[in-house]
Amino acid sequence: MFSCATIPRRLTRSQLHPSRLFSTSTTRYADFTHAIIGGGVVGLAIARRLQERDGVSTVMIEKHGSVGQETSSRNSEVIHAGLYYGPDSLKTKLCLKGKEMLYETCKRYHIPHRNCGKWIVAQDELQKGEIEKVHNFASSIGVPTRFLSPKEAKSREPDVRCEAGVLESPTTGIVDSHSLMQFLEGAFEDKGGICAFHSSVTSVQSLDTGAGGWEITTSSDGEEVAITAETLINSAGLAAVAISNMILPPERHRQAFYAKGSYFSYSASRPKPNTLVYPAPVPGHGGLGTHLTLDMSGRIRFGPDVEWVDDPTDYRVNDKNLQAALDDIQSYLPGIDRSAIGLDYVGIRPKLGRLGAVASVKGFQDFYIEKEEGFDGFVNLLGIESPGLTSSLAIAEEVERLLYR
Repeated sequence: MFSCATIPRRLTRSQLHPSRLFSTSTTRYADFTHAIIGGGVVGLAIARRLQERDGVSTVMIEKHGSVGQETSSRNSEVIHAGLYYGPDSLKTKLCLKGKEMLYETCKRYHIPHRNCGKWIVAQDELQKGEIEKVHNFASSIGVPTRFLSPKEAKSREPDVRCEAGVLESPTTGIVDSHSLMQFLEGAFEDKGGICAFHSSVTSVQSLDTGAGGWEITTSSDGEEVAITAETLINSAGLAAVAISNMILPPERHRQAFYAKGSYFSYSASRPKPNTLVYPAPVPGHGGLGTHLTLDMSGRIRFGPDVEWVDDPTDYRVNDKNLQAALDDIQSYLPGIDRSAIGLDYVGIRPKLGRLGAVASVKGFQDFYIEKEEGFDGFVNLLGIESPGLTSSLAIAEEVERLLYR
């Protein structure tokens, strides 16, 4: 079997083994056992997991020229503790499991990461009530959090303002998402997985509603190639709803929503906290506020804000919300030099509605990870936003469970 390192980074007909031609009566002769659409961190984790099974052949189909070019590389790179998503949600289940798997994997394979912890800060009684809710929920699911005394908070982070209280999450951390994805891609290659880059999916056809396999047509530089697979996993991120709508009947179609978030850099040397700082959750907000995060070099960045857009490819950075973001930041970091905060980069989160980020909000949207009824061998992943990076290894485990257990 070929690996990603030994074939051109797109599929051509000459790469398909002649003994695995498609059959209308059985999937034994499909080109691949598994086809995964989407080469972000979740698609990579799934590909690696499935390729570890005996006697399989897995192809990962990605429209860009390398992995993780969209949401997976345009985020805060936070390892989330699992504080916001409600007791019975898939987000909570997979975040808690994924967090432990991610820390263990990073430690074992020397992937850069840091368990730096996080503060959630409140400036008034209303915000204090919100962080108390977070603490009570965390306690109910066994995630450690604790309130800091004003003295301890002042001693540890003297530049951070927390007038009404601060809740610490000691299991929150950060990870180098690019290094993580490089590891996952390499592990997939080493097991014989095939990567098809520069391959945009133009159509997906099921044979006998999936019982006979799946035909995926891709386009690259004007050339169309059809491949076949026994099972199909839609992990296309921002394009996942479009892929899903290619397959499911009209009454099961969905609408995609896109939450664009701008991130802001900080060029001054002070203030420089050593922990992540988040404002108290705001009910109805599409994200978790304009928070302070750190990268592996200790560089401070702020964001994201939330702007609903129709174009999932609009990565233009603009200063539309900069003044509001500056006000948010200064509410918890009053000594900030506003002139040293500038535009940095943009990320876009795939959503299934214009809904809040916390489970206490009516209409909270959970991850959608389902083996679709009436379509054999098809696992559909929709709305995989935060905490998707944290949950990625657990999502892969869940997909394998849906297919084989």
